[in-house]
Amino acid sequence: MAQKRDMTEGKIALPLVEFTVPLVLGNLFQLTYNAVDSVIVGRYVGERALAAVGTSAPLMNIALLFISGLCMGAGILMSAQYGSRDYELLSRQISTTFLAGCGFSLVFSLLTILLAEPLLRLIQVPEAVIGEAGTYLRIIFLGILFTFIYNFLANTLRALGDSRTPLYFLIISAVLNIFGDLLLVAALRLGVPGSAVSTVVSEAVCCLLCGVYISRKVPLLKLGKGWLTFDKKLLGRTISYGSTSALQQVCLQVGKTMIQAMVNTQGVSMMAAFTAVNRVDDFAYTPQQNIGHAMTTFIAQNKGAGHRERIKRGFRVGITIEIIYSVVICLVILLGAPVIMGLFTGAEDAQVVPLGVSYLRGIALMYLLPGFTNGIQGFFRGMGDLKVTLYSTFMNMLGRVAAVWVLLLVLSLGFVSLAWANFAGWIVMLLFEVPLLGRRLRGVAEAGD
Repeated sequence: MAQKRDMTEGKIALPLVEFTVPLVLGNLFQLTYNAVDSVIVGRYVGERALAAVGTSAPLMNIALLFISGLCMGAGILMSAQYGSRDYELLSRQISTTFLAGCGFSLVFSLLTILLAEPLLRLIQVPEAVIGEAGTYLRIIFLGILFTFIYNFLANTLRALGDSRTPLYFLIISAVLNIFGDLLLVAALRLGVPGSAVSTVVSEAVCCLLCGVYISRKVPLLKLGKGWLTFDKKLLGRTISYGSTSALQQVCLQVGKTMIQAMVNTQGVSMMAAFTAVNRVDDFAYTPQQNIGHAMTTFIAQNKGAGHRERIKRGFRVGITIEIIYSVVICLVILLGAPVIMGLFTGAEDAQVVPLGVSYLRGIALMYLLPGFTNGIQGFFRGMGDLKVTLYSTFMNMLGRVAAVWVLLLVLSLGFVSLAWANFAGWIVMLLFEVPLLGRRLRGVAEAGD
């Protein structure tokens, strides 16, 4: 089991970096793939097909948020169990999460297939695309079980300290999906159904390969009949962790939707600029989030092992890595803002570039703040205090939405006010988190956990 990493002993900085890099690459690869997928559908089928695929996203996100939340919550528990060397409890946690997730996926899949079009009408999807959107949604949710299995196996491997293997399978899945799109959408002209089938088949193959790898290379996950063990008590704890993670993501999405709605009142140029800078922010924030996720695994393993001093050292090292990355990305955005914005627009959209540059140069100087917040959230997740991350995310989005309303709509300070709204949200978030962090670190030092 070459990739398994026990983070409860040895060096701290290098293992954290090594664990983080595959997470970053995986997320950046996924962002790039999503863009390529949209280009293929839009170019070879048309704008109506692209709209049908895009408008299905809210319903897909509901299932994905629950699945990722369940898997993330279980992953935190598994990291602690692995760190404490309680392999019997770990095996029951793995099998319980697997069975519960499969059951949810099958039920959700059936409901979505039966209610696809009513659900799409509920979120105001135009009748012109509802047929294609319904077809896309039904096919995608036929394969939602594969989505769960991949997320479950990936989070389980990460809980054991292996972040490289999930990256390899993500790359395989994305490459298969792109080739599938080119074959079914571009060559065979199967349109929206072809795109959905490509996604499902690529995820199914990915799950199969991941299962074969685990059966041969990960002795700890060779459970045999143990895969049928179901522990109701563990399920309750997993759902508690998972639902909190899912609610945090929902809160984030709702806040972004509200901000988008306010930006939409400012005209097409500002909408286009906002779309572009959001893509840049996604690429900038992803490594910060992944450093936080690496800290979560490190801290959860050491919490399980009872290594109090190592938890504190791991947190300090993680925050240092966040600071270094934040300074680097700040310089990149400051120096490259005009070039970056030029990638998103043509010469005919002359107003978009200066709007985007004003935002990026403002936000670049603030990138240190989400570095701190992601590191702090990684600490609290690893310690099992997921409610702190939920409440702090809620306060962040509340501060951002309120600031956008005041600065953009009331005071009419222009596009750069969106950067200052982010600043306001992060400050509110830190004012909530930092006192709690101080108390929690003192508690770790004095009494242990």
